[in-house]
Amino acid sequence: MNFEKVVFGFFIVLALTLNFGFFVGDMDNPEHHHAMELGAALAVSLIATIMKFGDRSQMGAVLLATSLVADLQLLIACFIWAYAAYATEAGVTSEVLASIVSVAGGALLANFVSVTLLVAETITIRR
Repeated sequence: MNFEKVVFGFFIVLALTLNFGFFVGDMDNPEHHHAMELGAALAVSLIATIMKFGDRSQMGAVLLATSLVADLQLLIACFIWAYAAYATEAGVTSEVLASIVSVAGGALLANFVSVTLLVAETITIRR
């Protein structure tokens, strides 16, 4: 068993599951979405992206692209949250939270594609 591939797969799947954990719940209910969970999803997604830089294959390029999309979406969601919380008088309203969750949903889709590609690549590897 290749420990490097285990760690690589771990971070890719963890990025997906943390993103999913933030996304699930009523879109406009602040009790269902926590800023720390969004931050953790972003941090793990960034770590997964850094780990994908070493692969020079075509599949590696696609995996990196999906990870960069997820990072961008999560960064935008964090920016919207921070802007609403600290730069507006209204704060994080249900409308703003719905936007944050929608953007995080895009990152969830990108992470899902990344995990699907990883599983497909793993299945096609012949011994």
